[in-house]
Amino acid sequence: MTEPVIELEGVEKSYRFFQLSDVRLRLDAGQIMGFVGPNGAGKSTTIRILMAMIGQDRGTVRVLGHPLPREQAAAKRHIGFVSEDMRLYGPATLAWHIRFVASIYPGWDAAYASALLHRFNLHPEQAIKLLSHGERVKATLLLALARRPRLLVLDEPTTGLDPVARHEVLAELMDVVRDERRAILFSSHNTQDIEQISDQITFIDRGRIIDSSDKETFLDRWRRLHLDVPPGVTPPAPDGVIETTASGRIAVVTTKAYTPELDGVYERAGVTVREVQRMTLEEIFVANVMSNRREKVT
Repeated sequence: MTEPVIELEGVEKSYRFFQLSDVRLRLDAGQIMGFVGPNGAGKSTTIRILMAMIGQDRGTVRVLGHPLPREQAAAKRHIGFVSEDMRLYGPATLAWHIRFVASIYPGWDAAYASALLHRFNLHPEQAIKLLSHGERVKATLLLALARRPRLLVLDEPTTGLDPVARHEVLAELMDVVRDERRAILFSSHNTQDIEQISDQITFIDRGRIIDSSDKETFLDRWRRLHLDVPPGVTPPAPDGVIETTASGRIAVVTTKAYTPELDGVYERAGVTVREVQRMTLEEIFVANVMSNRREKVT
């Protein structure tokens, strides 16, 4: 088995009002992982540890084979990082930034940078301070992508982008992992973006990883069933059912372990399955988070 691009084992970080607990994460080359969580869930803290901006209190972190934070310089040579709160030098032009970054990284791909300028409709001689928010995001992404890093770490990169700019950015990211040596960690609370481009999904809430799998497994095993329950009949609660709501004869069941055999379980109990609905990633995420929080309360 090849060495993972990212590997976190038992990572913890404590603050006065927040704790990152027992985070375990693995990302292999050729994959895009969507790292999904509400605001304040621990996404940015995890990413800061991955980028060695802060050190973990416990646990091990390896990025591109390098233990962090000890070998962060060697790892960062091959990491491209883009965050929504990154700031470029306003008075300087994009061309100035390109020359500056190219002078630092010998792997800079000038032809690719030129293609991205055209694709993103950016003008190199324009000052950064005159760019729109979407143009600044695309400029920052260009500076990361044209280095051809083996790992891209993106912290909420599409926040505030209009639909066209988001489409441009996401399309470029999907193109990156056609090179199976490269990988992307994409942190966001926008599940539509995550569902569109990711093949691996990790949910985090209140400092803990609550579920992690490939996207198709999530979409296949989560379902919402609409049941017709006759008077006097109590619908069964098979393994995997996380919520049941009822109104009169109608009950709605959410399960994280759907198989076609589940329909038969209800039918044999005298309950009619009227409809089986697939769930969007956003619905799965919300149901997963709320179920996890209820389990902690009980």
